Amino acid sequence: MTSISAFAAGTYRFDRQASNLTSMKGQLDDLSRQLATGRTAETYGGLGAGRATSLSARAGISAQDGYLAAITSADTRVKLTTASLTQIKTLNDSARSNLNGLLTSRVQALPATSVQLADNNLSAAIDALNQQAGDVYVFSGRATDTRPVVSRETILNGDPIQGLDGLKDLIAEQKAADRGPDGNGRLTQALSGADITLTEDANAAARANFGFSLTGATGSAGGSITAALTAGTPATATPTFAENPTDGMRVRVAVNLPDGSQATYDLTARTNPAVGATDAFAIGADAAETAANLQTLLKELPGAGALASAQSASPPGLSVGFEGGSPASLALSVTGTPKAGDALTVTLALHDGTTTTIKLTARGSADAASATTFAIGATPEDTAANLNQTLQNALKTAANTDLAASSTTRASTNFFEGSPAAGLAPRRVAEDGNGYASAASAKTVIWYQGDDGTDPRGTATVQVGTSRTVAIGAQANEAAIRKTLAGLAAVAAENFTDATGTADTARFNATAERVSAALTPDADRAGLEGLVTDFGLASSGMANAKSIATATKTTLENSLDGIDTVSTQEVAAKLVNLQTQLQASYKVTSMLSEMSLVNYIS
Repeated sequence: MTSISAFAAGTYRFDRQASNLTSMKGQLDDLSRQLATGRTAETYGGLGAGRATSLSARAGISAQDGYLAAITSADTRVKLTTASLTQIKTLNDSARSNLNGLLTSRVQALPATSVQLADNNLSAAIDALNQQAGDVYVFSGRATDTRPVVSRETILNGDPIQGLDGLKDLIAEQKAADRGPDGNGRLTQALSGADITLTEDANAAARANFGFSLTGATGSAGGSITAALTAGTPATATPTFAENPTDGMRVRVAVNLPDGSQATYDLTARTNPAVGATDAFAIGADAAETAANLQTLLKELPGAGALASAQSASPPGLSVGFEGGSPASLALSVTGTPKAGDALTVTLALHDGTTTTIKLTARGSADAASATTFAIGATPEDTAANLNQTLQNALKTAANTDLAASSTTRASTNFFEGSPAAGLAPRRVAEDGNGYASAASAKTVIWYQGDDGTDPRGTATVQVGTSRTVAIGAQANEAAIRKTLAGLAAVAAENFTDATGTADTARFNATAERVSAALTPDADRAGLEGLVTDFGLASSGMANAKSIATATKTTLENSLDGIDTVSTQEVAAKLVNLQTQLQASYKVTSMLSEMSLVNYIS
């Protein structure tokens, strides 16, 4: 049975008033909390329809905070990398300026000063490359915990404890290979009656890599000495793999370019090389097919030339075989009696792309040790004998100056091309002295110890936006840096004085000319300037991304106003207004309650 509660006059009015008071008290408490915390609600559920907007905005703000933190960290690294590259460029320019000044002044007492300056600059460059941003070596690529460059002492003098040869050992080895057993640039010289014959090395591998090449000659003006050059024919150089390589194996090849210089390429065997790739060759069904693919690639390389040498780890055991070809020869014949002042010239090419010219002048009398003049004899045979001796002296002099300088700079370039990757150690002269060894040496200092990636910038990237990254990686073995180190080390490793302590200015000048040319900035962006530009662009890109992230974060934070946060001024005004209403309501309730003693008695 349902009971009906008693109804008293004013009950509904009292209940409704109490409910209003309770609601207003709740609002008062909520506004007090908002005023104290500055937040609209303590839970996302309390935000009502605004909770989706709040969650999305807060996620965006968190992402922008992450980008800004990454940019701040990367900015320090980029600035340090840029400072190091700028310092290396300054060292490069300082060394070049010094060498050019000496070449201009021809001051004989200063070669030793240049050696010391180059040595100091080399040490400073190594220090710059070993810089750290926090605990990260910035020039080690992905191997950020590895010191990228070994010490200056190890570079120049090797590591006797480990049995490793340094740059000075490679220079001495290269000089010996270029000079040949007779010290005349590997040319064979023969005298028969009034005829002199010069012939290039009979070994095709030696001709492709070492010594002088005969490229031109002119007889005397009066015709009493004739010169006839018979050009040589190139041998056929064929690469051969002992085993078919697997994907990712790397090999090193050197080719003789049309200008007479050599270029070295590090190539990778790939199962499916990218179309048009110039740094990879296809792996064939067998070693022979792979070698043919490599040969095809060599013809497509920039300035394609004849294969001169190759090396790799074993496997795959890459080597080069030479077949056919013939050496150039020069025939000089004394057909009469030359006049004093008559001269003939012989032009010799070197494997760094330079040439040197020997000029021999007839005199009434001449020192037998002269490398420039020869005595006119009583007969053509006597004159030929004198000419033969002077030619021999001139060849040895050229071998000890221009050729020696070429050996030094080539060995230094070769040394700094050395890589920690399997099979890519610096090239070493073969045991028989003819050509370079095909097996990569394990007895040579590897100056660079970092990551050997083919994309230095890509070894470190920083996420600066939702779909935007900036590449900030660097490696000490990048071509422009290697070029500077090779130039500095070529001078630092030498001693331009003879046994008596006299400055060997001829060899110094020949070396200085080559090093100065190597240290001269490239016309394109491939040099140190290009590297500095790369990091300048990276810094600019990060600054732009930072500006965008900051603006985005501000916009998202503003979008939360009125959703997550409240205006304290507005809340305070509401609070005061509500307090006034609440006090008035309490008063009205008291009046309406009619709870006075008079009313109660009556």
